[in-house]
Amino acid sequence: MVVDDLDFARAADMRPIEEIADKAGIPAQAIEPYGRHMAKVDVTKLPPGGRGKLVLVSAMSPTPPGEGKTTMSIGLADAIARTGRRTIVAVREPSLGPVLGMKGGAAGGGRSQVLPMEDINLHFTGDFHAITTANNTLAAIVENSLYQGNPLGIDARRITWRRVLDVNDRALRNVVVGLGSPTDGVPHEGGFDITAASEIMAVLCLATDLADLKARLARITVAYTGDRRPVTVGDLGAQGALTALLRHAIKPNLVQTIAGTPALVHGGPFGNIAHGCNSVIATTTARALAEVVVTEAGFGADLGAEKFLDIKTRAGDAVPDAVVLVATIRALKYHGGVPAEEVTTPDAAAVEAGLPNLTRHVENIRTFGLEPVIGLNSFPTDTEDERAVVHQWSERLGVRCAVADIWARGGGDDGGDEFAAAVLDALDGSDTAATFTRLYEPSTGLEEKIRTIARTIYRADDVEFAAAARRRLAEFEENGWGEMAVCMAKTQYSFSDDGSRLGAPEGFTLHVRDLLARTGAGFVVALTGSIMTMPGLPVSPAFERIDLDDDGQIVGLS
Repeated sequence: MVVDDLDFARAADMRPIEEIADKAGIPAQAIEPYGRHMAKVDVTKLPPGGRGKLVLVSAMSPTPPGEGKTTMSIGLADAIARTGRRTIVAVREPSLGPVLGMKGGAAGGGRSQVLPMEDINLHFTGDFHAITTANNTLAAIVENSLYQGNPLGIDARRITWRRVLDVNDRALRNVVVGLGSPTDGVPHEGGFDITAASEIMAVLCLATDLADLKARLARITVAYTGDRRPVTVGDLGAQGALTALLRHAIKPNLVQTIAGTPALVHGGPFGNIAHGCNSVIATTTARALAEVVVTEAGFGADLGAEKFLDIKTRAGDAVPDAVVLVATIRALKYHGGVPAEEVTTPDAAAVEAGLPNLTRHVENIRTFGLEPVIGLNSFPTDTEDERAVVHQWSERLGVRCAVADIWARGGGDDGGDEFAAAVLDALDGSDTAATFTRLYEPSTGLEEKIRTIARTIYRADDVEFAAAARRRLAEFEENGWGEMAVCMAKTQYSFSDDGSRLGAPEGFTLHVRDLLARTGAGFVVALTGSIMTMPGLPVSPAFERIDLDDDGQIVGLS
């Protein structure tokens, strides 16, 4: 009996990866199989392609029960493929830390998953490990330069490069290294981030090819000298070695959905502390191969979609032809003031009370000159009265809205037909080349970029910069980094920097406590609130449910 995501995945009839490659139009010489059902794609061996339509899937502000954005992305791709159009879904790789911690599996759900879900969730093709190794190799190179006479004049107190692990381990957030004898290095403070927060992850996901990857790696700032001059990977001469470590990780991973739709799963920067999108290479490769490509951005549209549109579209050919905002009845009730444990109780009035959150996301997408489609992810506890509230709202706002039952019924059958029809209707009528606009130009100063995002997307009245952030603003502008994009690090649960302020808050001040320079990625991270770059494990972590049965099969992963 099928009872959870893992059972759905195991019940699927997976096809050999060579068949999936052929379905996607990928020649045999371009795939490097990792077993029977996964492969790397060597994009340098692909024939010239076209330029498929791109659908960006984002969402309303997340809630504890989850909205199923990845599930909706996969189900939508299956439903569009069902119409006969060659389709590929391009999504992020799961981060092992959250899979074993709070989030659990991140390969979709029900009958809308990418397969093999166990491998994708646990290690996959080793991309995260390669990024971890490259990141920590760079840390060792910095320490060695400091120890071997310090020819670059690095100030040990101003080393900004941190080590990473793909593990949620709060005890490693702040550490001291170099303790012991004089041969054990130079003592100084440091720390660990999770691998998804590494700048090397961001660089790999924004690079357009190996040469661009190497150039971006060379631009990474790792430390400062005593007189505050930036020290880069290029100064250390390490970009070649780091590129060599990442030569396989840069290749997109080809897998399949339960319905047999080709999927490129590649890269995984976090949406609240990085730019939250799969790789530029995967997205552009998919567009060259397919008529329609479905991709996603992390968390709600205020974080994921904004960064996709203001950061990723500057790095590659990624301007979407349509945007989907995923919503659920239970999320609307949560933003309408209903406690998480009561969102399955019918309450049409609470749905109405939560609609301002979704309305603001619609308005924000329209700010970019794009017209969204609402994808209402269906749950068995939804009522017709509650859905009617959403449909009446969509008519008033003049926005397309479609219900999808793709967890239980799957997009490969008829669970996503209404959803796919609405998205295809939007695609056929779109001209984003003429309408698309970003929030700011590169020449706009860093402070003004932050204020623009805060006022336009979050609706903040003002932005308050802490003393450390003020110092960093001045330093970054002096270093010539003022034209970089801005990547906001903010709670995903609210438009504000306070995760408890649900719905569509107004009249608040956004607090920026510090800034981080990501000169290889080409953006500055603005840290707000209490966002952590190394998560901790919750009271009841997901790893407690994961095990092997007597046949050696994984159980409890969902």
